[in-house]
Amino acid sequence: MIEVRNLAGVVFADRNASSDYVRFLHPSQWSLLDFDAIYALDWNHQHANDPYAKLVHKSKKCAEVLVPHCVEPKYLAGAYVVDEATSLKLKSLGFDLPVTIDSEMFFC
Repeated sequence: MIEVRNLAGVVFADRNASSDYVRFLHPSQWSLLDFDAIYALDWNHQHANDPYAKLVHKSKKCAEVLVPHCVEPKYLAGAYVVDEATSLKLKSLGFDLPVTIDSEMFFC
């Protein structure tokens, strides 16, 4: 849920936080995020002839919301998982929110 952005110390990373070219943003700077890249289903075919563009897009796809300490369950709406086995494991741990299986979201 988007309310997590209001927690003290939250920072947005415009790509993978370990990237050499990451920008760390205050939540009020959310409009600087490249949502087309973040939510793109595929970057491999889109940039098949440009290895640099492919690398940049993959890094942006991994944009992060960084929360110090922990995220309380009240901020969660559910989870996306890669497969049925992961769904069952998550539920066996007591996770009782909706679980959606969507392997395309993961880099498998």
